[in-house]
Amino acid sequence: MRSTQFQTNEYYHIYNRGTDKRTIFCDEKDYIRFLWNIRNFNNNSKHEERIYLRNKRGNNLELSSEASELSSKLLALPKFVEIIAYCLIPNHYHFLLKQSQNKGVEKFMHKVGTSYTNYFNKKYNRSGSLFQGTYKSIHIKTSGNLWRLSCCINGNAEIHGIGKAKEWSYLSYQDYLGLRNGTLINKNTILDEFKDINEYKNLIDYVIKDSRGIKNIVLE
Repeated sequence: MRSTQFQTNEYYHIYNRGTDKRTIFCDEKDYIRFLWNIRNFNNNSKHEERIYLRNKRGNNLELSSEASELSSKLLALPKFVEIIAYCLIPNHYHFLLKQSQNKGVEKFMHKVGTSYTNYFNKKYNRSGSLFQGTYKSIHIKTSGNLWRLSCCINGNAEIHGIGKAKEWSYLSYQDYLGLRNGTLINKNTILDEFKDINEYKNLIDYVIKDSRGIKNIVLE
C-alpha cells in the first residue's frame, strides 16, 4: 500500500525517473507529448486520445479545428489536480500538485504515465516499464516548504546543469516570470506569498546557487 494517502485540497510533491536512470525524453516531440498528456488527461474523460489522433499536426501542440473543439470540451471538465509547478528534464520529472477531488492524484498520474509509456514504447520499438516503479510522493505540510519546493522545481533544469532555468521550455518557470501566457499551472498559489516577481526570482537564484549538484529534491 502507498505510504502517502492523498487528501483533497492538500499539496504533494510527485516525482519519478526512467528505469535504470534511462532517458525518458529523447527529443522535443517527447516533451511535447508528455505536456500534452498532463494538460488533456486531467479529468475523467476517456476520449483524450481522440484529440491527439485527430490533431493533423501530430506532436505539435497546435490543434486542428476539430481537435481544438473537442479539447475545449474536455478541459472544461472538473480536474483531478491543480498543477502548481512542474519540470521535465531528460531522465526524470517533478510535479507540485494540489489534489482537487478524491483519488485525483492517483487517477491523473495513472493516465499520464500509462499513455506516455505506450507512446514511448511504440515510438522506440521497446516494451516493458519506462519509469522506475511507481512515482514517489511526499505530502507538503507547510507553506514554507510549498514555496521552497516550487523554487527547486522551477530551478531544476539549471540545478542539474541542463540549461538556464528561465530558458528551459519544459518547466513552469517561464510562466512564473510572465515570459509566456500559459494556462497549464496555477502560479498565483505561490506568487501571492511574495511582494513581487523579483522577490520570487531572487529566491530561485539563491536556490539554484545553493543547490547545484543536488540529484534529488525531497521536501516534506
